[in-house]
Amino acid sequence: MHAMKNLMVPMRDGVRLATDVYLPDATITPLPVIIERTPYNKSLPSRSEKRFDGHHLGREEMAAAFAAKGFVTVFQDCRGRYGSEGEFVKYVNEGEDGYDTLAWLVEQPWCNGRVGSMGLSYAAHTQLAMACLNPPGLCTMVLDSGGFANAFQCGIRQGGAFELKQATWAYKQAKESPAAKADPLLRASLEKEDIHAWFANMPWRAGHSPLRHAPEYEDYLLDQWRRGSYDAYWKQLGICADHYRARIPDIPVLHMSSWYDAYVSSTLDNFDAFTRHGNAPQRLIMGPWLHGDRNITYSGDAEYGQAAAFDGHVESDWLACRLQWFETHLLQPTPETISPQEVQVFIMGGGSGRRDEYQRINHGGEWLTAPQWPLPGSQQLTLHFHADGILRENAPTTSASQTYLSDPRQPVPTIGGALTSGAPVFAGGAYDQRESSRFFGARGDNLPLIERPDVLSFETEPLTSDIVVAGSIEFELWVETDGLDTDFTAKLVDVYPPSTDYPDGFAMNITDGIIRARYRNSWSEPSPTVPGQCFKVSITPFATCNRFKEGHRLRIDIASSNFPRFDVNPNSGEPEGLAANKRVARNTVHMSSEKPSRVALTVLPT
Repeated sequence: MHAMKNLMVPMRDGVRLATDVYLPDATITPLPVIIERTPYNKSLPSRSEKRFDGHHLGREEMAAAFAAKGFVTVFQDCRGRYGSEGEFVKYVNEGEDGYDTLAWLVEQPWCNGRVGSMGLSYAAHTQLAMACLNPPGLCTMVLDSGGFANAFQCGIRQGGAFELKQATWAYKQAKESPAAKADPLLRASLEKEDIHAWFANMPWRAGHSPLRHAPEYEDYLLDQWRRGSYDAYWKQLGICADHYRARIPDIPVLHMSSWYDAYVSSTLDNFDAFTRHGNAPQRLIMGPWLHGDRNITYSGDAEYGQAAAFDGHVESDWLACRLQWFETHLLQPTPETISPQEVQVFIMGGGSGRRDEYQRINHGGEWLTAPQWPLPGSQQLTLHFHADGILRENAPTTSASQTYLSDPRQPVPTIGGALTSGAPVFAGGAYDQRESSRFFGARGDNLPLIERPDVLSFETEPLTSDIVVAGSIEFELWVETDGLDTDFTAKLVDVYPPSTDYPDGFAMNITDGIIRARYRNSWSEPSPTVPGQCFKVSITPFATCNRFKEGHRLRIDIASSNFPRFDVNPNSGEPEGLAANKRVARNTVHMSSEKPSRVALTVLPT
């Protein structure tokens, strides 16, 4: 294999991007190309390339495997990162830079005009961004845990709230920026910042944040934080593929994510869009993992068993999976005999519930292969909130309500969830919903989260048979507030009964969502709430796939904050990211036949 490193590929504005090219030995005829565009250093191994046996594949090792099958492999640093020139502005340059790179590739004598792309997370965002421009040569993609369908609803914001993983990511990556690497004093200034203290003093403002030493990172972060309404900004190239679907080529795509990843809905939305708008084969894989951790069989404090690993269960390993995909869809035109859809999802749950040697609960699970998503036979189960705290299929016959006070100075802490990039402040995964000192902002007394006065809880009676929730979930709440704005959150919880290992049971978070009340009627035209006026809000958490075992309870927790996963609503109606007048809001959830607060679950017949 022959390598050409740090070729400086020119973009349309003259900025040059550092690019490594790996060619099979004795290349005579042009070959298909596989490309990964990354902001995480093209010269270092990707965190996604860890096999189940512990081996971490390097770039050259990967390129050698592709070369042996007749592929040229290309790795490129994104604009403003590592060896590439230009200024880094997160997401917004990747479409045009990707297009220009492919236009350059197909003109090279060693390229036969057929290009496939791959990459995890941001390197999946770069793929879908360039696909929105239908670049020359693009024949197939492997979107691994990323690729923005619409970053306003998944990736940067959710339900109108801002995802604070953007803040931790910006801080970490600023320390790895070209400017910080070239200036030891700048890097030292960033390193000495106490990120935990800064999270306790939000919102940030220009010159008053841990990113003030790296203005290009502070600028884009604060800009995204303050753009609350769905306007032209959120429809731009790089963060909203939904706005470009008509231009995206009809090509085979392998979509992969996991139930505790930050890109569940993006992955499922992309799979649905490619399936509905085209005829090319689409493959979907959804595991139980955290972001990109496909061979780690636990998330948080929940263990899913050895079968949860990708290697040896979905395919022999991730590299072999991609090799087979590219051989099928890149070496030659896709055969018409291939099934248009292939779906493999991990159904979490069904385990023993015992505590293992690593102090994790055995939640268990199994893989299911199907021809489509949503899964065949899917049905809807609607459960209504009742004043006695019970979830029932029937709606209440009398009117009732429950009220709590939401104080933005003491927000409900994030105890796991489907999120990533929160280190060192917060982490994703499944946890017993208790205020352990392990979690930022928690009281540290280990009391159940539902003991807080600002959390409402509703649960079923102990289940008389298993319920498999597999697909989308929709909350419909009838609420009111005395604030000019507020948030409502909803969390789905699998409640284990008391046992020898867990005398108080184990309340495992499955998925959750949020809605900022000012967006209750329109994402693009927010309106203040009217104190005392009852209104309906809808909350759409990430889809999931979990078996609630017989004897367990299915629980819904309602609150008005989930921090630091999301920014905290000051309840004052102030502009996004500029809160100065935080106030306590008196929030009420109504339950009646006329105002039925409820949850609609997609379930499989048992």
